[in-house]
Amino acid sequence: MKWALLSLFFFQTAGPAQAASPPPADTARLRQHLRFLVSTPQPRNYQHPDVLDSVAAYIQRNLRAAGAHSVGAQPYAVRGQKYRNVLGSFGPADGPRLIIGAHYDVCGDQPGADDNGTGVAALLELARLLGQQPALPYRIDLVAYTLEEPPFFRTPNMGSYVHAASLKAAGVPVRGMVALEMLGYYDDRRGTQRYPIWPLKFIYGSRGNYVTVAQKFGNGRFGRQFARRYRGAATVPVKRFKAPAWLPGIDFSDHLNYWKFGYQAVLLTDTAFYRNRSYHEATDTLGRLDMRRLGLAVEALLATVQMGE
Repeated sequence: MKWALLSLFFFQTAGPAQAASPPPADTARLRQHLRFLVSTPQPRNYQHPDVLDSVAAYIQRNLRAAGAHSVGAQPYAVRGQKYRNVLGSFGPADGPRLIIGAHYDVCGDQPGADDNGTGVAALLELARLLGQQPALPYRIDLVAYTLEEPPFFRTPNMGSYVHAASLKAAGVPVRGMVALEMLGYYDDRRGTQRYPIWPLKFIYGSRGNYVTVAQKFGNGRFGRQFARRYRGAATVPVKRFKAPAWLPGIDFSDHLNYWKFGYQAVLLTDTAFYRNRSYHEATDTLGRLDMRRLGLAVEALLATVQMGE
C-alpha cells in the first residue's frame, strides 16, 4: 500500500545550477526587515489592526524605495474593522502578470519570524533586486497579504482571497502565482524533516536542508515550468513536490485561493511545520533562522522570474 501511495508523488532534487548567476541577495537587509517584523509593540495579528497598519506602511515604503510602480493598498472590512493588502508592480504595465505574494500577519501571540516574516522579507528583497533590472519579460505584481492566519484561514476574509477574487472579477490575465511561506529555517541533521506520509522520508530524506516547490496535481504548465526553472537556478537544494490537493499541507497558504479562482499557483517553502517545530509558537524567533540560505532562495526566485516564456 505504501508504495502505491508513493507512486502518486513526483520527486526531483536540485542538480548543478544552469542559469546565469543572479545578483546577490543582501542578507543584512533581510535581517533588517525581520527585525522590524518581530519587534512590533504587539503581535501582528488581526486583534491589533494598528500594528498590521504599521507593517503595511513599512511594506509600502520599501516597495516604493525599490522602484515599484502602482504601489498601493487594497483595503477591505472584516467584522467592522479595516484591513489591507499591499501591492507593487514591476515590469511592463500590460499583458499577463505573475503574482508573487506573502502574508504578513501571525497566528496568535508569537513573533512569527519564519511564519511568515521570512516570506515578507524575501518579498521585499526580491522587490529591491527587481528594481535594479533594466528590463523584465512580463509584469510582476508583488502582494503582501493580511489575514492569512486563523480564524480567517480558508474563508473569504483572507487577503489572498480578496486579491484573487478582484483579479477574476476584472478579467485580469494571470500567468501564475507563487506563495512565499516560511523560507528561513534549515537543519542539516538527520531526522529533522517530517512528512505527511511517513514513507516519503525514504525518498526525500530526513534532513531539513532544502527548499520545496509544492503544487497539486493538474496545476498546469506554469507549475511545471516554475518548478523546473527554480530548481535549475538554485544553489540551495530544491525538492519538487506534487501531490493531491487533499494531502495535509499542500494548500496551507495563500496559493489555495488562486486555485479557487482557476489560476495556476505554487507554494515555495521550507516545509513549515513539517520541519520547523516552532511553527505558531513563541519560539519562532529570528535567532533560529539561516539568513544565508534565505538569501539563496531569493536569488533563485529572481533568476526564475527573469526568464521569458
